[in-house]
Amino acid sequence: MTLEEKIAQLFGVWVGASAEGAEVAPHQHDMEEPAPLEDLLPYGLGQLTRPFGTTPVDPALGALSLLRTQRRIAAANRFGIPALAHEECLAGFAAWGATAYPVPLSWGATFNPVLIEEMARAIGRDLRAVGIHQGLAPVLDVVRDARWGRVEETIGEDPYLVGTIGTAYVRGLEAAGIVATLKHFAGYSASRAGRNLAPVGMGARERADVILPPFEMAVREGGVRSVMHAYTDTDGIPSATDERLLTGLLRDAWGFEGTVVADYFGIAFLQTLHGVAGSLGEAAAAALTAGVDVELPTVKAFGAPLRAALAEGLVSEAVVDRAVHRVLRQKAQLGLLDADWDPTPAVLADTDAATSATSAGKADTNAGATTGLRGTVDLDTAENRALARRVAEQAIVLLRNDGTLPLDGERTPPRIALIGPNAATPTAVLGCYAFPVHVGSQHPHVPAGIQLPTLYEALTAEFPESEVVTAAGCDIDGAATDGFAAAVELARSADLVIVSLGDRAGLFGRGSSGEGCDAGSLALPGVQQQLLDTLLDTGTPLVLTLLAGRPYALGRATTEAAAIVQTFFPGEEGTRAVASVLSGRVAPAGRLPVSVPRLPDAQPATYLAARLGRATEVSNIDPTPAFGFGHGLTYTTFDWSQLVTAREVADTGEEFEVACTVRNTGTRAGTEVVQLYLHDPVASVVQPVQRLIGYVRLDLAPGEEAEVRATVPADLASFTGRDGHRIVEPGDLELRFSASSTDTRLTARVRLSGPVRTVDHRRRLHADFYVTHRQERSNAA
Repeated sequence: MTLEEKIAQLFGVWVGASAEGAEVAPHQHDMEEPAPLEDLLPYGLGQLTRPFGTTPVDPALGALSLLRTQRRIAAANRFGIPALAHEECLAGFAAWGATAYPVPLSWGATFNPVLIEEMARAIGRDLRAVGIHQGLAPVLDVVRDARWGRVEETIGEDPYLVGTIGTAYVRGLEAAGIVATLKHFAGYSASRAGRNLAPVGMGARERADVILPPFEMAVREGGVRSVMHAYTDTDGIPSATDERLLTGLLRDAWGFEGTVVADYFGIAFLQTLHGVAGSLGEAAAAALTAGVDVELPTVKAFGAPLRAALAEGLVSEAVVDRAVHRVLRQKAQLGLLDADWDPTPAVLADTDAATSATSAGKADTNAGATTGLRGTVDLDTAENRALARRVAEQAIVLLRNDGTLPLDGERTPPRIALIGPNAATPTAVLGCYAFPVHVGSQHPHVPAGIQLPTLYEALTAEFPESEVVTAAGCDIDGAATDGFAAAVELARSADLVIVSLGDRAGLFGRGSSGEGCDAGSLALPGVQQQLLDTLLDTGTPLVLTLLAGRPYALGRATTEAAAIVQTFFPGEEGTRAVASVLSGRVAPAGRLPVSVPRLPDAQPATYLAARLGRATEVSNIDPTPAFGFGHGLTYTTFDWSQLVTAREVADTGEEFEVACTVRNTGTRAGTEVVQLYLHDPVASVVQPVQRLIGYVRLDLAPGEEAEVRATVPADLASFTGRDGHRIVEPGDLELRFSASSTDTRLTARVRLSGPVRTVDHRRRLHADFYVTHRQERSNAA
């Protein structure tokens, strides 16, 4: 290959599929100048950026548009190499008409990796069916400050939960033939004050023990084939130029063999935002040398600036060859270099339009067949919706309940007042990367493409015998209170008030949650807290429901509301899921993936705090949460008993076995999530008071019990020591069987003996859980 042909494989072009099935067109964007395809294609093309996720396009015609473009790309270069097409899939395939699943924070709330892998496989099948090869997900950033706008995109505040759920998503996507992409490597979520793309001020130990473990797990266990660098700089080093991170750790230590892609415009940001490059050529050389293989979303630094950098000797052609080899190897894995390669996607395999599509790709070459394609591809099938519903149901977290819920039998209220800015808003269930919000908001006259029942519609369907009346009361983030009076009047005339508060997802300040929508505090946006307090003052029993992208302090409601139901943008089936939990038709089963703060301005913190990060006598600020990580109530009760510690002393290279028994002592079926935390009382460096090392979901019928046995390797007690190496130290430990980070039920005290042991990426990452179910015990037992 010539140098021009090599470089052409190292960048993408941002395009939009044609609504008529013609070839894609370069996307107009404020931060880029679209490159003419006719100038680029003779040398080849590395990637096509977001053909479906740029404008609303019928899926069948989008697939035809992509097919025609791929044939043109392959025909234009002398090796016949097509482009690799990528899309966003943060909460489902971000395309018009595709299923909008719950956001990743809801994935974390399920504590159910098996379900999330099933969801990812379904998303991957839809991507692959229309000709997409790579998905830009999952986000493995661990929440460090809930004020950050992208909290909704994360899985939670605990690295083990993020790692296990995220790795399950990777396995599902990769099993469907889609290249999964880990984001954002590494430290993006730890930006100062929760501001998007702000500098990251953390030490090497926090990075190693909190930020990096989910990425390591996904690389080692998920079979992931792509990683995206983070925008941020840590201690002055931008991730895009961090060779120790992108090459030394990711490739040399962990054995990653895939491609590293740039976050959008991230290479140019080395010049414009970070100031570590004086030109785009310097930026290209630095990123390529560090280990970034592909520039996205479009050619900017890896075009003429990279050629200039090569001419000036800022980077060698051998480094270009290294990146090209990785890109072409991945294309070969996908079958794109096979002699019999055919770009026809599965959804067009038997259509006349696909047969007649030519490299010229004009829409009118087969106008009749093209017209007949419209509406023939369903990316929101009944099976998809059922799966989205299951994820939403398992992600709903019941924070508080005084017995008012469930609203079944005699507790079903004759008149329900549904009040709040999210009561009748169809998109209230969607995060900022769901297509109707992310792209559809720019096309207000185009229908959403999917059914988005409001909470009002879901409640009227769930409670047909009840009268449901509704009022907004206020806007999501407005200051007006003139709607309070009508809301109060409805509340006083009702038997029950259901308040629907939370967020409006958006981008870069156009919402209260989402990318670039950071919060100054964790108070509810606008005057929502004032509305909530006003409704509490009416004395009518009040159930608070939250459709949000982050946790918020809830003021008086934490102790005065009859019940609190927390959801994190639960997707297109979310309101039906909420209604079914309120009625008791579905039992609440979710657990908090992030702590809910007690105060809006108390130093935003996670449960992974060291002793001095908790409430102390030397500070007047108390960061104790209202509801801690892992918390979640059910409609039944559980008894935890029979703690067994099979071995109380083990060598630093051995393992412990601990067990307990959990019994459903209530009258309803329910789910308990047994969480296992490790507490290290004395260590050579400061440690969190406790950290999650394992969990297991138990679905138990009334009277049913289960024995949970856990084999815990000493490796799980490892941490980064003073010299920067990961070690296991001898000493006392506590293994805590807990219902949440604030609710320890049983504690096993064990001791590690022997010498300090150094471990590396080959260490064991999991405890092994074994569950034995038993039916209801007899009275004699």
